Parts: sequence; structure tokens; C-alpha cells
Amino acid sequence: MDYKTSGVDIIKGRSFVEYIKALAPNIGGFNGMMEIPSGYEKPVLVSGADGVGTKINICRIADDYTTIGQDLVAMCVNDVICSGAKPLYFLDYISTKSLDANVSDIVYGVNVGCVMAGMELLGGETAEHYRATDYDLAGFCTGVVEKNQIVDGSNIRPGDVVIGIESSGIHSNGYTLINDMLWRHKIFYKDMPELLVPTTIYARLIQHLLDEVPILGMAHITGGGLPENLPRCLPAGLTVDVDYDAWERPELFNKIQKAGDIAEDEMRNVFNLGIGFCLVVPQEVATLTQSLIADTPFGMRSWIIGKVSSHTST
Repeated sequence: MDYKTSGVDIIKGRSFVEYIKALAPNIGGFNGMMEIPSGYEKPVLVSGADGVGTKINICRIADDYTTIGQDLVAMCVNDVICSGAKPLYFLDYISTKSLDANVSDIVYGVNVGCVMAGMELLGGETAEHYRATDYDLAGFCTGVVEKNQIVDGSNIRPGDVVIGIESSGIHSNGYTLINDMLWRHKIFYKDMPELLVPTTIYARLIQHLLDEVPILGMAHITGGGLPENLPRCLPAGLTVDVDYDAWERPELFNKIQKAGDIAEDEMRNVFNLGIGFCLVVPQEVATLTQSLIADTPFGMRSWIIGKVSSHTST
């Protein structure tokens, strides 16, 4: 009896580490280290952890794991930048039955995501579980921000506007509903190949905007949609009445709604519906902010989707 017959291939594991080191040369020790960049007077570290949920099941159906690593990075880093932090490094955890080409594709996607976010893949863990039936992923991201430049929403006031920035699609939330819809209505992945489009990474765009305009609050639109995530960046007593007609909803969401016979309220409370990230800015810089979003190398579409107001009692 040996470790390999029990489910863990040590030789293959060593080869896998060498593959990762080719992508991220600093990996391979007992830990990862990074010096806080110079220029900060009172640096504050900002951390976040997340996963990709049941989107991994769509990878299995499509037999394509090349972009799910980017999703993993995006789900973490898009949370961290909401405080105005500059991403520094990323750690990942991958659980698998055995080391195979799919795991290599996942790690490659993680590295691509880190490059897109401007941070380093500093380490991680790949665990072989012989009873595992699918892959499971978790990511951990850390960034840094000057203490007096933390974006926490405390300066948001009535009259400020909310700018919604386009998503690339569903991103990585709502896939439990989508998987159920595919199964119940016998819909094949080939009929909706957009389901695997990776999550947009907003890090470089947000860093550029922070240098140019006052951003008062930010929200990463994930599970729960706009109704759940936008209020998380608002001070108590303030609200936003989102205008869902302010942007053109991507056709994919209409296809999902029709195929699954999903009520409009449910769609709004599950999916991003085409808005992946939100900024709250003073009204006088809204036009400039939208121009910057569109005209930089990270150019994306954006819309004014609402205005901040005080809660009114009923």
C-alpha cells in the first residue's frame, strides 16, 4: 500500500508545483511574502475571500476550465477595491480528486486574472481528495490603501449619483438557479455559451479613476443583485431608487428569464442584469467620470442608474 494507491500522487504533485512556478516564480516555499510598497504614511491592508460557486458545474458540462480561474480572482479583487485599495497579492485553494489538465487550466486562469488585476500570485494550496466528485475553488486577496484615502461611503450625501459600469455577463453569481433551469427545462450549454464568459476585473480601471475623480462609495454587484449590494456602500438613512430602464439589459438575461419563466423581481434579486460595479460620485463630476470610464484603455460602458436620497418613512 502506498500514498498513490490511496489517492495522492506525490510525483505528479511535484511536477504540478514546477508548472505553477513557471507562471509565478515566487511560489514554492512554505509561505509567501511581500513588502508593503513605499510611499504610504499609514498603510491599511484590505483583504477578501470568495469562490466561484456552482459556475464550476458549467465548466464541467462544457469541459472548459480555462477561464474559471479568472472568475475566482475577480470575485475577490472586485470586493477588495471597493475600499479604494490597490491589489497586492492573491492566494488560491483548489480541491480536486486528482491533479489533471483541468487543474492546470484553472491555475493558468488564476495567473491571468492576477496579471489583469495588477497583483502577484503569491501562493496557494492544491489538495487531492480521493472522494471528491468535482473541483472546489477558493481565493484570498489582499490590497493596500492609505488610511486617509479609504473609500467607506461616509461622505455620501443626498443628490450624489450612482454610476453603473457594465458587466461582461452573469459573472459568478446566480448559477444555482441557472443550473436548475438547465436541468428542469432540458436546455443544453451549447444554446447559451455565454454562460462561461469570465467575470470582469475592475481593478485597474478603479485605480485610474481614484487618481482623477472623487469616488465616495463603490459596490461590487454580486449575489443579491443591485437591491442587496448597492446599499452596502451607503450610510444609514440613505437610499437609491435604481432606474432599471437606464441601461440596455444584455440579451442573455432576457434568454434566461424567458427560458426559466423567472419573475422580474427574482431576476433583480439574483443577477447583476448587466451592471457589474457601481460608483457613487458627486453629481458635478458624473459626466467626467463616465468619460474616463469610456476613454481609457480599460474603456467600458456606464450609465447613471440612480441618485442618492434620504429614506422616507411610510
